[in-house]
Amino acid sequence: MPLIELPLIWVVILDVVAWMVLHITISVVAQQVPINWFVRNERWFKSFSWEQEGRIWQRLFRVKKWKGYIPDGTLFIRSGYNKKQLHGMNSASLTDFLLESRRAEFVHWLMILPSILFFFWNPVWAAWLNVAYAVLFNVPLIVVQRFNRPRLERLLKSSP
Repeated sequence: MPLIELPLIWVVILDVVAWMVLHITISVVAQQVPINWFVRNERWFKSFSWEQEGRIWQRLFRVKKWKGYIPDGTLFIRSGYNKKQLHGMNSASLTDFLLESRRAEFVHWLMILPSILFFFWNPVWAAWLNVAYAVLFNVPLIVVQRFNRPRLERLLKSSP
């Protein structure tokens, strides 16, 4: 039972507005995180051995087939870093891309967390739908980052 009882139409409107505000706020706040934070906290973004340097994501989800259809966040947050394509093959460009992929993964993990707030005003079934939305919307974007990053790291090791 929700803490706040609202008619269903108002619940839906509140959900849509809340998600829009949360997505924009989290994205804008994450843009303010200094890039050095992603350097210092690289251990949070390391590939696990079971990920097989990202190959597991291709095998399980065929990432290469659909990742190009995902719009880049710079469509909405102009100050962001466009990750649709590499900006260069030199070490500096690859490093920037790598760090921004960490930021992208961080943002999408953060976007799942507020889904628990929806239990305050949604019926339980609708709150769980919002949790499902948060997971289904963000996990594919996390998978893309976890697929791309080991490839970037390999390129970076071989770049001048």
